[in-house]
Amino acid sequence: MIITFKSAAAGDVIMFSDVAQRLMQVMGKEPADKGILTIEQLPDAIRRLKAAITEDKERLATIPEEERPLKEKGGFGERPFVSLYQRATPLLELIEWAQRKQKPVVWGV
Repeated sequence: MIITFKSAAAGDVIMFSDVAQRLMQVMGKEPADKGILTIEQLPDAIRRLKAAITEDKERLATIPEEERPLKEKGGFGERPFVSLYQRATPLLELIEWAQRKQKPVVWGV
């Protein structure tokens, strides 16, 4: 299943639901098919995503490149490995735009 994050502030961010749900948890939200980050919740979501991105980059830096995974299991089987920070960056940018323009972020299937 696909989940789309939307805001009137910027373009949509589309993700597989397993990835989106993981990032919802990072942002302090209950994983759900539909939801919202209110304007008041945007700063905390940004802070949490930035912390997770930094932590993931630091973790990956300790793993030699030749030992990093090439594949990962997802909701639809095996797929190429993509780090959390690579997945979170487009969502972080959307939320930062939403904060600048004072618009909420919503998501749904």
